[in-house]
Amino acid sequence: MPERSAAWSGASMGALVDGWRALLLAGRFLTRWPFPASADAPPALYGHAAPFYPVIGLLIGAVLSGLGLAAQALGVLPAGAPALAVLLLVLWVWSTGALHLDGLADCADAWVGGLGSRERTFAILKDPHIGAMGVATLVLNLLAKLGALVTLLGGVTATLPAPAVSGAWLAALLWVPVLGRAQILWLALTTPAARPEGLGAALGAHLPRRAAWLAAALGSAAALAGIGVASVPAAAAAAGTTLLVLFAWRGSLLRRLGGYTGDGIGALVELTETLALLAVALVAAVPAAGAG
Repeated sequence: MPERSAAWSGASMGALVDGWRALLLAGRFLTRWPFPASADAPPALYGHAAPFYPVIGLLIGAVLSGLGLAAQALGVLPAGAPALAVLLLVLWVWSTGALHLDGLADCADAWVGGLGSRERTFAILKDPHIGAMGVATLVLNLLAKLGALVTLLGGVTATLPAPAVSGAWLAALLWVPVLGRAQILWLALTTPAARPEGLGAALGAHLPRRAAWLAAALGSAAALAGIGVASVPAAAAAAGTTLLVLFAWRGSLLRRLGGYTGDGIGALVELTETLALLAVALVAAVPAAGAG
């Protein structure tokens, strides 16, 4: 009996250590923040880190929403909404190292320049240079995200406490990054990798599927519930947008490449974040629907 108890304790401690290492690697991979993890970890550990992606999204959202609350407490809002929106967007992009923006730009170039050819599309994806369509897509994506932030922050009341503290603007900043990173898991769980090598293939080969299903479901449900606390219509809009983006982009990846790639994953995160943020902003701008 004591031996069994000791073995159970040792296994539990080992699982905790492995989980902690996976969490640190997830943060190291998805952000520029100083997570103490080596980027040279084996592919299997990268796969085990994936279920923690929504947690990293929540950390990013906590920083963004915390800055927003601090600005409101200092009386910056609503007059300073445009300046704060720029600051939040810069912090958002810097925190991720533009990792997902890079994938979006590569896919934009490849989808247009590939002319429907799988081989040509792969060749453009491997090209480190960025083309005109990639640049245009980046600019439009950032402008859309900036416009959504300005809309959300412009409706915030100037004083604390106020109903706007728990409004759609705060919920969007906190939870939209979670939705974006949960999409990585949904895509990897339902779609084959397009190539036998690369980050996409490593994710598919080493992803712990039971943990990934649970993380994807909990991450998406928590994010939509969090937005729903502030505004049910905003949550419904975010849910519909997230599903539409996932199905549409998954279908496009399957038709063009036969599966997903690392760039395709990055594009999915950016499309989800930007369009979900726009959906929440548009709903919140309607007086009868938005709470913030």
